[in-house]
Amino acid sequence: MRIIKSIGQMREFSKVARLENKTIGFVPTMGALHDGHLSLIRSARRENDFVVVSIFVNPIQFGPKEDFRKYPCPFKKDASLCRKAGVDIIFHPKPNDMYGPDYKTYVEVMDLDKYLCGRLRPGHFRGVATVVGKLFNIVMPDTAYFGQKDAQQARIITKMAEDLNMSVKIKIMPIVREKDGLALSSRNIHLNQDERQDAAILFQALNLAKVLIKNGQLNPGKIIRQMRNLINTKKTASVQYISIADLKDLKPVKRIKGKVIVALAVFIGKTRLIDNIIVNRKLGNVP
Repeated sequence: MRIIKSIGQMREFSKVARLENKTIGFVPTMGALHDGHLSLIRSARRENDFVVVSIFVNPIQFGPKEDFRKYPCPFKKDASLCRKAGVDIIFHPKPNDMYGPDYKTYVEVMDLDKYLCGRLRPGHFRGVATVVGKLFNIVMPDTAYFGQKDAQQARIITKMAEDLNMSVKIKIMPIVREKDGLALSSRNIHLNQDERQDAAILFQALNLAKVLIKNGQLNPGKIIRQMRNLINTKKTASVQYISIADLKDLKPVKRIKGKVIVALAVFIGKTRLIDNIIVNRKLGNVP
């Protein structure tokens, strides 16, 4: 496994791989890797000749009250996990190389950032789309792998690649969960023992929505009210939002028809957690 910090060296590796008709699978990350990331890496390993993982804490996706300098950066541990998972290249650029002093160009996917987390974190997804677009241009992957847990990010990146005629294929992979249903996240380490137990309520609330839809409840407001009441039974929990939205445009639906995404953001103590499921009205399950 190689660790590449230079943009030029990363491009050179990818150019040679393409000349040799080798495929590149790419997993963009901000580090602090967990089993969710590793599941993406394993998929990339099965399906490609080379696997590239980027580890880059992207400063332009953090809001003014979100200090990116406090984001966990256990690089040695991450590198060890990547090596064991069969990664060929870790791309680990410096912020000054990605964004020079006169940097002025950004990518914005219109409208999709108005809902869910985007409504509460203005500018966040512009930063995400910009850095992912830059990474695609540098790494030149055949396929890029993202997790469904960050559903809005996945939708925005898919739309960006489609609209800008990027040659990369976007694969959205299933959420990896703990035994009690809690979605794996780098933020879970901030939960104390009581908070960790309470955090299981997120998946319970999502499953409640699935059951209600399966049983014929098609009014999103009534479903959200019951979900909120369930989450509020936990003293450490504070709901930031719950949304039942259209899969394509992420806009909240007035009545449930076909497939919808049920998404939420909840503070457990001081830790903000997100999760979602996709529910098919006709089947009442996650496809």
